Amino acid sequence: MSDDEQHTFETADAGSSATYPMQCSALRKNGFVVIKGRPCKIVDMSTSKTGKHGHAKVHLVAIDIFTSKKLEDLSPSTHNMECPVVKRTEYQLLDIDDGYLSLMTMDGETKDDVKMPEGELGETMRAAFDEGKDLMVTIIAAMGEEAAISFKEAPQGN
Repeated sequence: MSDDEQHTFETADAGSSATYPMQCSALRKNGFVVIKGRPCKIVDMSTSKTGKHGHAKVHLVAIDIFTSKKLEDLSPSTHNMECPVVKRTEYQLLDIDDGYLSLMTMDGETKDDVKMPEGELGETMRAAFDEGKDLMVTIIAAMGEEAAISFKEAPQGN
């Protein structure tokens, strides 16, 4: 090995994957699964027995956790499917600016890259914030995406 060889290692994480494999037959309702490359929550599933030499098939109906779109998948029960690693984190809401939430992490850092939720959740969050309430926002993260899914009034310290 000569001295002029250069090695570049381009990893920025701890080596943990965004997904993990799980056998179809082990999936459960309200669990998470990746369908068409999207992290989804399973809302309905059924297993169909097939003919003499066929394999049982699992029919999954799931909702994308970020876009709320309905996705379906049919695969043999013995096959592995990818499941997203889903993390929920609570942050304190500092400000709402230009459609983005300004959040404070538990260690005092600020996080400004989460979009304001649309629809009723966003409207009620904005109204509560404008009333001067101290809010805690729950952020769900999976496969490199994040979204605010709920909020509550922060407990007041005495």
